[in-house]
Amino acid sequence: MRLISWNVNGIRAAIKKDFASSFEGMQTDVLCLQETKAQDEQVLEALGGVDGYHIYTNSAVKKGYSGTAILSKTEPLSVLMDMDIDAHDQEGRVIAVEYTDFFLVTVYTPNSGSELKRLDYRQQWDAAFLDYLQQLQRRKPVVVCGDLNVAHQAIDLARPKQNFNKTAGYTQAEIDGFDRLVEAGFVDTFRHKHPETIKYSWWSYRANAREKNIGWRIDYFLTSPDLVSRIGEVDILNDVSGSDHCPVLLELTG
Repeated sequence: MRLISWNVNGIRAAIKKDFASSFEGMQTDVLCLQETKAQDEQVLEALGGVDGYHIYTNSAVKKGYSGTAILSKTEPLSVLMDMDIDAHDQEGRVIAVEYTDFFLVTVYTPNSGSELKRLDYRQQWDAAFLDYLQQLQRRKPVVVCGDLNVAHQAIDLARPKQNFNKTAGYTQAEIDGFDRLVEAGFVDTFRHKHPETIKYSWWSYRANAREKNIGWRIDYFLTSPDLVSRIGEVDILNDVSGSDHCPVLLELTG
């Protein structure tokens, strides 16, 4: 099963940047999107040319902000929106779809913001999201994908020293949140397959960062321990443009 996750930084903007041909070239069974920046009906309208997929969207109360979507060739057994926590369910950040042998969760984790103004909220989110994943995991194994808005280790960003504890996405509090996912048994599939590879999934639009490859790896596929034996190809598709993020890939075998 071929799974791809992509923060598109606005699905309507992505459609204008050759999204359709990029999507066709991916040949994926499931595409998980983050930061759709549109209401449900707008997402469905933007994806109106996509055939052969069941489409599920979760939009923020605030228009033009956040949002997630899942396109799946196979109709899931069930679809769950949000975490059933009112404080965290206003921004359309979580969708879970249930397949026969695992849950697939896509997430757009809140950014801690400029001057780290939202870091306290981010820590509350991280704890609640881990609890949510563990609840699902009691039922069956879980695959988690999306923009987790954190570079876990120094290898995961181009300039770790300059950014540590100064920039959203690379503070000790956010790293600790990712550590707790790992301690709970979730496996970072890219690092599992490529422990020493330097590859990024997000670049600032400023100063030609993408051309210079001054980037961050903040987009992930994580799996429950029970699925590790099924991890096949894992990659970061950084030749795909159309957003400040590029897609990330996980193939599950068996």
